[in-house]
Amino acid sequence: MDEGLRSELSKQGIFTTTLEGIYNWGRRNSVWPLQFGLACCAIEMIASTMARYDLARFGAEVFRPSPRQADLMIVAGTVTKKMAPQVVRLYNQMPEPKYVIAMGACAISGGPFKQGYNVLKGIDRYIPVDVHIPGCPPRPEALIHAFMTLQKKIGAQRLSGSERARHADPEAPSEFPVPQYGPHDLEPSKNMDVWQPPKLARAG
Repeated sequence: MDEGLRSELSKQGIFTTTLEGIYNWGRRNSVWPLQFGLACCAIEMIASTMARYDLARFGAEVFRPSPRQADLMIVAGTVTKKMAPQVVRLYNQMPEPKYVIAMGACAISGGPFKQGYNVLKGIDRYIPVDVHIPGCPPRPEALIHAFMTLQKKIGAQRLSGSERARHADPEAPSEFPVPQYGPHDLEPSKNMDVWQPPKLARAG
């Protein structure tokens, strides 16, 4: 519809939208995060739900205790290799459409423990991440900003066509392989369908 006509109709109290717009409006304003935390970032996540910040104002009214009732996973803190299979398993149990926020340097890249043998160098090696929050730990305001960024992403998703969202694509996977404990490391060490190692340009 022409924007001029849309504007004139709105002045008369007539508002027009699309089925896609209504659908995305409802989803972005009713996001239910999964209630779990891994390390110190979880304290900041908890603070964001308290009276001073009140994440519920933005639509995240309830943190759900079950992955089957949640559609947002906030990976808040250090992901050890012992915990990584459990995180992927929880993600697989969440219904579509579902989203992931990697909160803090540890969840993004391993943080100060990156050189440790027992820490995963980023949860995006196994599951797709929609929004990354840098910091150690990021403040509650940073999580609220990331949440609003995710809402904008949800609001712009297409339900059809070549640019449709992942959950609207019947060929896109909803579950990902859960890594197993190998004799020396997790197997596989990464999910190649989700994470590709960056190509290094070496000076010759």
